[in-house]
Amino acid sequence: MNHTAERSLTTYLTGFVLAVILTAIPFALVWGGLLTGMAVYIVIAVAAILQVIVHLVFFLHIDLKSTPSENLFFLAFAAILICIMVGGSLWIMMDLHHRMT
Repeated sequence: MNHTAERSLTTYLTGFVLAVILTAIPFALVWGGLLTGMAVYIVIAVAAILQVIVHLVFFLHIDLKSTPSENLFFLAFAAILICIMVGGSLWIMMDLHHRMT
C-alpha cells in the first residue's frame, strides 16, 4: 500500500472512531439516565455539531485552507437552509403543543 492510501485509510478510520464515540456518548447518557432535562439536550446538540464537523473534515476532506471559496459558499448556504428547516420545524411543533394544552 502506498503512502497516500495509508494516509487516507488512517483518516477514514480516525473519522469513523470519532463518529462512533460522538454517537455513543449521547446514547449512553440517555439510556443510562445519567443526565436529565436541559443538560441532556445540550450534550446531544454539542455532539451533533461535533459529528457534522468530523464528517466534513475526515470524510469529505473539507478544510478552510484547500477548499475553493465556492464550496464554502454552498456549505454555508446549506447550513443556513438546515437552520431554517430545523427552526421552522421546532416553531411549528411548539405552536402545536401550545394549542393542544
